Amino acid sequence: MGTTIKIRLKRSTIGAPSKLKKVVRGLGLRRIDQTVERPDGPATRGMVAKVPHLVEIVE
Repeated sequence: MGTTIKIRLKRSTIGAPSKLKKVVRGLGLRRIDQTVERPDGPATRGMVAKVPHLVEIVE
């Protein structure tokens, strides 16, 4: 089984461009402080890299 990473939404998407809102939504995040587990792969890492100011990777 592959590894997973935990991603947490740390800031609101209000005021963010719609493209970035779609990236956050694509990760499965809706609320501030919500944490989701996603497969650790290039696609997920790329999405997180697009919005580093809004999300964080939880250890």
